[in-house]
Amino acid sequence: MATAMSCGVCPVFLLFSVFTSCLGLFSGGETFKRQVSVELNPGSAVTPPGGDLLHVRAVGDNDTLHFLFCSQGAPTLLLVHTNSSSSTVKVDWPLFLARNTSGSLRVEPESSILYSTAVVFSRLLEYDDVNDTADPTSDPFPPYELQNFTWSRLNLSGPVALLCGAASNFMNGSLCLQLSVFQSEGRGQLWPRLIHTANSSQMGVWLDGMLPRANRSRFLLELQAVSGAYPLSRVEVLRSIDDEYTPSIFKVSQWVSSVNGSSDVLGFVQWKPVAYRQSNPALEDATPCRHSDPRPQSSEKTAASSGLIRAFYSEPDTFALNVSFGLAGEPFYNSTQFLSWTVLVGVGSPPVDSFSPLVVAIMAVGLGTPVVVLLLGGLWVCIRKRAADSTTAYEPIN
Repeated sequence: MATAMSCGVCPVFLLFSVFTSCLGLFSGGETFKRQVSVELNPGSAVTPPGGDLLHVRAVGDNDTLHFLFCSQGAPTLLLVHTNSSSSTVKVDWPLFLARNTSGSLRVEPESSILYSTAVVFSRLLEYDDVNDTADPTSDPFPPYELQNFTWSRLNLSGPVALLCGAASNFMNGSLCLQLSVFQSEGRGQLWPRLIHTANSSQMGVWLDGMLPRANRSRFLLELQAVSGAYPLSRVEVLRSIDDEYTPSIFKVSQWVSSVNGSSDVLGFVQWKPVAYRQSNPALEDATPCRHSDPRPQSSEKTAASSGLIRAFYSEPDTFALNVSFGLAGEPFYNSTQFLSWTVLVGVGSPPVDSFSPLVVAIMAVGLGTPVVVLLLGGLWVCIRKRAADSTTAYEPIN
């Protein structure tokens, strides 16, 4: 009797365990949230000449992220992480606008600062890819220095800020940067649909309608990463088996900062190696992109090009890399005169993509159905065996 009971109970228990595990994949805990507030040109009674300074304050339970986006000089995003929920930003505007000394922008109390990093969008490079080799050194034009662009005033919509500008020799078109800061975890609505957390911001960059200097022009974007300590010094390329959110892309690149080469990441810049040739792209509008290795740069030159770097850092470390758009055989910029790329900037470990509930459900059905069939088959065999045993006649023993 005990054997028959165990045959019946065991498959049912295993079946229950399978469904419990599948349901567990869908359930999630509470999402961490920050309280986000936005201030344009903090502490200034008038609109400052030369560009805007945006301060987005994201307050957690016992820490604060200060996102500062500035168009005084080359567009720069500064991220400061503090261990206080009451830390503030102070700007000495006369010194800040003079752009000749550090310390005109402070986060107080200074002792609360855990980590800071900044990304400077420094140069737009163009080259004539006559032989369609996608070799940026083949026929380069003089670079566009973004510190010399004429930038619009920041256009704000909640925690989203849009900045557009153009060089003096642009016939038409513009280069735009759009900063988004988030209260909680989520995902972008447009490709590449990067996953973000409350500890990260997203910067979209696009070149729209600018006339190239050659019919076969391709472009690169130079980024400079600045930090007082533990700079962004290495790029990791991670691979995945899932391209659900970014079709045909199975990699993600992460420019990270760590303590003495350890695996603990303090800050990051993350992107997928893809750009798009349309503002509302289809799959065929995707174009691959590549990055160079980070190289040390002159911190003095970087500070001279960015008002925000000059104001906050005194002796920073600076690394730079280029992101090039398009491979050999890909359409040139002139085919659509549009190019967009998206990047995350944050603190702590970069967000990691995972399978969506739909994919998990498909996997659960595909893998779970054979298991259920086997369990039900085993249960049926046990029941049949038990029924046969109960009807067996035994000869009495004399």
